Amino acid sequence: MLIVSEDNGADLGCYGNLEVNTPNLDRLAEEGVLFENAYVTYSVCSPSRGTIFTGLYPHQNGQIGLATHKFRMYKPFKTLPVYMKEAGYRTGCLGKIHVNPESAIPFDFHPIKGSNFAKKKLPQYAEEAYKFMTASDSPFFMMVNFPDAHFPVQRQVEGMPANPINGSDISAPLPFVGADSERLREYTANYYNCMARLDENVGLLLQRLEESGKADNTFIMYLGDHGAQFSRGKCSNYEGGLKVPFIVKQPNGKNGGTRNKKLISSIDIVPTLLNVAGVQTPKELPGLPLQPLLNGEDTDWRQYVYADGLGSAAHFYYPRRSVRGKRYKLIHNLLRDRDNPKVDFYATHFGAHFDGGTEYEELAQSDPSVKKAYNTWRRPPEFELYDLTNDPWEFNELSSNPQYADELNSLKVVLKDWQTATSDPLADPDKLLKITNEVQSIIEKYEGRSYAKDKDFEWKYPEYFMD
Repeated sequence: MLIVSEDNGADLGCYGNLEVNTPNLDRLAEEGVLFENAYVTYSVCSPSRGTIFTGLYPHQNGQIGLATHKFRMYKPFKTLPVYMKEAGYRTGCLGKIHVNPESAIPFDFHPIKGSNFAKKKLPQYAEEAYKFMTASDSPFFMMVNFPDAHFPVQRQVEGMPANPINGSDISAPLPFVGADSERLREYTANYYNCMARLDENVGLLLQRLEESGKADNTFIMYLGDHGAQFSRGKCSNYEGGLKVPFIVKQPNGKNGGTRNKKLISSIDIVPTLLNVAGVQTPKELPGLPLQPLLNGEDTDWRQYVYADGLGSAAHFYYPRRSVRGKRYKLIHNLLRDRDNPKVDFYATHFGAHFDGGTEYEELAQSDPSVKKAYNTWRRPPEFELYDLTNDPWEFNELSSNPQYADELNSLKVVLKDWQTATSDPLADPDKLLKITNEVQSIIEKYEGRSYAKDKDFEWKYPEYFMD
């Protein structure tokens, strides 16, 4: 069972957030392995889910932006439900897929479709899961996609969560935001209410799994698809966008109640689930099965995790790549000579999904270190460097400090080597120029209108990226 939540960082009691009520996920962590340093490959839904389904980085499979904005995979790659069906599993999905083409993600059972950002009838997810789990004695693979905590962040829907909180009940907004105001605290409190509602529905799901009689023989994996949609979170390559909760419970309970500090990535999901199914990881997949870590083995492990970033839609275009090691993090901004458009979209609340963004007045009342971090986010240097040990939420950019020249140069080499090894199209200046020009031509042609509503619109990048 693969459980995926939307738009949330590791804001759970088991990760140390004492202002959110998540007893069911906390219990799952007590019975399983909690990964303290888990990352996704892109801090936007479709590219992140493309990795979950294919085991490939977004630039490898082509899902480099939102499916609703017609980004698509280069070709129908073999995907997670196909792998599992070939291994003898019935496959089911609840909630959205959000990858193009959806025909490449062929689940046998998919009664609940769509995003459900209204968060209506959420207990139905557990009931449909129960129907699927008990329909046969043959092995099953089920993916459950809950809509919390995607914006809008509702305080309560249909009585869930049972005990919502208010802005006055919390001490501060999310730490990576930096700014503080009564408004931001209210949005943060409702984000925590979303997390509590998520937790209640995970509890219903796990209860139905128990009632199915199959809990003792079910491998459970939970993660968030990327960070929360607040300034310097979702849509960025900062920790607030890429670092997620990740908990795994094995059927035998082996190593339960432990915490692991190794760097893991969503590219590891497909290899891990294939390992459960007794299938060897295809050599073209860059990820690693997590079983050695789950079993507490003393094993060599990767030193770095990597992430893509493009902007998710034409008007958000701002290509980036990043690498994080044990202590230091490097972000490469490929178009450092222009402003990052996401800063204004958050500040001016471009659509309801950006309502939790930090406003300019709130930023003006913030500490100088916060203002400086937002200025860096708006117009960053080509390379940003952060010491995550001393600065876990990236407020002190170090690339111009000669004291850190060795770390900067070392991570530049590491990042470049990864781009070469994974055939990253944006490592090629000609391809970077082509997609930059393609984006600009789309913006000029549609003049603020939605190209996503044009039934004849198609991106051209899959053609020249694969050359």
